[in-house]
Amino acid sequence: MREGKSLEKQSINSIRFLSADAVQQANSGHPGLPMGTAALSYTLWTRHLKHNPANPDWPDRDRFILSGGHGSMLLYSLLHLTGYDLSLDEIKKFRQWGSLTPGHPEYGLTPGVETTTGPLGQGFANGIGFAIAEAHLAAIYNRPDFPIIDHHTYGLVTDGDLMEGVTAEAASLAGHLRLGKVIYLYDDNRISIDGSTELAFTEDRGARFESYGWQVLSVDDGNNVTAVDQAIQQAKEDPRPSLIVCRTHIGYGLPTKQDTAAAHGSPPGDEELNAAKTALDWPIEPRFYLPKDVLEYFRIALKQGVEAENSWNAMFSAYEKEYSEEAAELKRRLAGKLSENWEKGIPQFAADPKGMATRAASGKVINALAPYVPELIGGSADLAPSNKTWIDGHSAFQVDMYQGRNFHFGVREHGMGAVINGMTIHGGVKPYGGTFLVFSDYMRPAIRISALSHIPSIWVFTHDSIGVGEDGPTHQPVEHLAALRAIPNLVVLRPGDANEVAQAWAFALSYQKGPTALALSRQSMSVLDRTIYAPAKELVRGAYVLIDLGEQEPELILMASGSEVDLIINAGDKLAAKGVNVRIISFPSWELFRKQDKSYRESVLPSHLKARLAIEAGISQGWREWVGDQGSILSIDRFGVSAPAGRIYEEFGLTTDNVINKADELLRKVL
Repeated sequence: MREGKSLEKQSINSIRFLSADAVQQANSGHPGLPMGTAALSYTLWTRHLKHNPANPDWPDRDRFILSGGHGSMLLYSLLHLTGYDLSLDEIKKFRQWGSLTPGHPEYGLTPGVETTTGPLGQGFANGIGFAIAEAHLAAIYNRPDFPIIDHHTYGLVTDGDLMEGVTAEAASLAGHLRLGKVIYLYDDNRISIDGSTELAFTEDRGARFESYGWQVLSVDDGNNVTAVDQAIQQAKEDPRPSLIVCRTHIGYGLPTKQDTAAAHGSPPGDEELNAAKTALDWPIEPRFYLPKDVLEYFRIALKQGVEAENSWNAMFSAYEKEYSEEAAELKRRLAGKLSENWEKGIPQFAADPKGMATRAASGKVINALAPYVPELIGGSADLAPSNKTWIDGHSAFQVDMYQGRNFHFGVREHGMGAVINGMTIHGGVKPYGGTFLVFSDYMRPAIRISALSHIPSIWVFTHDSIGVGEDGPTHQPVEHLAALRAIPNLVVLRPGDANEVAQAWAFALSYQKGPTALALSRQSMSVLDRTIYAPAKELVRGAYVLIDLGEQEPELILMASGSEVDLIINAGDKLAAKGVNVRIISFPSWELFRKQDKSYRESVLPSHLKARLAIEAGISQGWREWVGDQGSILSIDRFGVSAPAGRIYEEFGLTTDNVINKADELLRKVL
């Protein structure tokens, strides 16, 4: 095996050209970032990163986030070289159908990929969530001489990441919280897709992060391994999060494309790639060449990883003997399992015609569950009194109070969403984030990533309709339910009373296949008498028959979600008094209803029953699936207005009398 600088140089070039060869073979991808940051990554992965390629899920590993996910071949090269279960054949199938090497890293697909990145800034903010979860668990479970939870979150971030607003939100929060386990290497190559960053990004980035409360370090030459190494070491010793500004060269080695936008997102071409290999003393052929001694050197990570994990396991065994209850609880939480008796915390609400807002019910449910689900933590984007997200009797997560369960995310909806995703992926916690439903727009990219990644983040959205009232159309969501329902793998729940809220929370906590969005009301609604109406636990079916009114088989179906369930019950009672046989359906979740078998769906919505009326204080989009071609929809296909909520409902026709009129018209048309 070569030694010293020769082996180091060849190892760095192995990262460069393995990445570039894959991009060239795929005839698609981004060679510039891997070629420009190979030395940064080499330094981090061989000298600092604590990980075990044989066990990517070891709880106390350091996390590495490639926030600039377009440079995915850098990460795939590092994973393959250090011994993760990612074969060279998979590298050769980069960006191809069915491969483990998609164009941007996807969490849950490729071993060693910590989070889904690509939409810039998401990975940066996810890392803040990782660090929050690490700090929270460490504060609760670590003991003197037993640093059971003690790992760093490293990231490679780009100009594009730093331009995105979500990064500003997350960085500001991280600085406030003094999350010193966050260390990000900034690929300061000064090139974006359009050209030089001088076109649009001329601020003093270092000064900005210093103002956030970060330590900012500089490395003048990103190819200087010693300088990068020293900067990372210095970052580890500071209690603040660290940004290491590394001056790099995009597409390093490419003779005509280095330091140009042409190196960003296009294959280099055979001639350019071959010239780069010649210039950096690398064989032109064969493609995907990896020197044996280089591979042996990188694979030392396997031995080091096993040793590090074994050492941690030995420490944990000793910890377990001295702190058995804490150890058992931590193991349960890291495994993502709820406690055996957690369901005892699900409250039951007594029937109450005056009722309560479902946001208020949600707050009561959170507090009822909190003692049974200690991993339940969360907060809101500066709206805790309105969102009802506070866990009583517990402190806020702040500096020197990392065991706190309540979070002040500030007015940072997008940052909150991406941070929650990071906390969820890290594990050991069940986080939720709250805001008004109308501001789900501000965090939609993070919601989408949670769904794409199949992670069980919990989104609490209150003030879910025109019931917001006087605040007017800027704060009255009308299209937002439809927009959220359009996201694959996101379960949207709009509960119709307090007991449905309790069941919605129970579902969200136990659902492990994706995220859940709760849409909750500002205004009060009846707490239904479940000795008369079907049990609220039927919510998990998505839609269910609350009650059939009348002496014979139903001839009319009224269906609604959320606050409009009260409306259809009142209208149904009056229609039944007129001799109409009415079926009342609570429809909290389209996604869950679609998952039911055909026989159940037929039992709720019989295909022969054409007189169907859906009522919802939002746009009509999507309801046609459930009412059929002959059914009707009473909805709001316009923006709201500023007025008392009762007046708005009246003006928009969301009244008992209008529901009855619409039902009569429908029956005349269909029957």
